[in-house]
Amino acid sequence: MSGQGRPGAAAVEAAGLSVGIVAASWHAGITDLLVARAVQACDDSGARASVVRVPGSLEIPVVAQALARRHDAVVALGAVIRGETAHFDYVCDSVTAGLTRISLDEGTPVGNGVLTCDTLQQAEERSGGPGAKEDKGYESAIAALETALLLRELVKP
Repeated sequence: MSGQGRPGAAAVEAAGLSVGIVAASWHAGITDLLVARAVQACDDSGARASVVRVPGSLEIPVVAQALARRHDAVVALGAVIRGETAHFDYVCDSVTAGLTRISLDEGTPVGNGVLTCDTLQQAEERSGGPGAKEDKGYESAIAALETALLLRELVKP
């Protein structure tokens, strides 16, 4: 697992910011943990979080875009596990491209916490649950909040 080089994810001072969290319903055992950890990151940082669920990861971008229009930051959460067909590649590419486009088009940071793993075990190791090696829900929320704060400093009034 490549977690080397990643910065630590610690709460930031983000009182007054709002975060829209969109999460896929697939692999609920994983996504529920990701959501709980993203909400915790928002709470720890003083930001207000609202959570919405979508059927699957392909539905995340369109809802993330709607959230980006009404929130200071967005966090996208899901778990795409490789199967026996190329569907995995299409879903991963579409979601990533969609989230990048939304962030740029709307000028709203989008924390990408959509796990793209070969196995369920790899997703569990990134979920932030008990014994997990990584905490992608928390990390994605902190990244989105840090970027929203930075954008506030960079944008001219």
